[in-house]
Amino acid sequence: MKKLEGKKIAIAGGRKADEISKLIENFGGTPLIRPAQGTVFLDDSNVKESLNRLLHEKCDWIIFTTGIGTDKLYRLAKETGNEDQFIHVLKEAKIAARGYKTVNVLKKLGIKPTIRDGDGTTAGLTRMFQPYNLEGQHVALQLYGAPAPQMIDWLEKSGANYFEILPYRHIPPADEKMEQIVSEILNGAVDVVAFTSGPQIRFMVEYAHKIQKRTEFIHALNEKVLALSVGKVTEAAIREEGINRVVTPEIERIGSMVVTLAEYVEKNK
Repeated sequence: MKKLEGKKIAIAGGRKADEISKLIENFGGTPLIRPAQGTVFLDDSNVKESLNRLLHEKCDWIIFTTGIGTDKLYRLAKETGNEDQFIHVLKEAKIAARGYKTVNVLKKLGIKPTIRDGDGTTAGLTRMFQPYNLEGQHVALQLYGAPAPQMIDWLEKSGANYFEILPYRHIPPADEKMEQIVSEILNGAVDVVAFTSGPQIRFMVEYAHKIQKRTEFIHALNEKVLALSVGKVTEAAIREEGINRVVTPEIERIGSMVVTLAEYVEKNK
């Protein structure tokens, strides 16, 4: 008997869903593609204004939190003829980076972060700031498609002068798509939900709240349906919603995610 035989696994990510499905089937499981990622909306007019501030206001620190956001800023700088100035600004400031994708984008630009997170999370990144005094420091914060109240609160308590850069926003999927997966979780119609990014769980919780089922939804993911995360950043987003039972691979790859799930199911029969 294969390790995932009899298990229904909902895949919340649209990207690589087919690849994840095949891996699940290899272990005998039944994949159900339930995209909850939404779409990414790029608002160039707002980003250009933020980029202009970044290029012309001397920053002591620039905090990059996603690879896609970092790359978007670089591409926009290049398109507007400000590529060299953008690189110069990054080299003059202290750089903080969250996540390996962000670090990889910076590496291609010849930038080595002053500090980076230890675990791929926002909390992990802010912990690395402990040796530094941010009082009165001018900080640019690149956000990741949604408000980040914890980071804003931390910057305010640190006494930093900061401004936010939001290169993109996540737009929720249509209600009918959310209704299907949220109902399946509430009813225990799936055994596992595989999350590949933070917005997926946030959109589900927002929809559950909208239909006045938030408490039941969180309970279902803590008791009946297993939350599977591709990596630590996504795991942190899941835990922030009050879900404490999360399975995450050591290596952030979809193959490792499915293998880790199979081993977990086998161990907890």
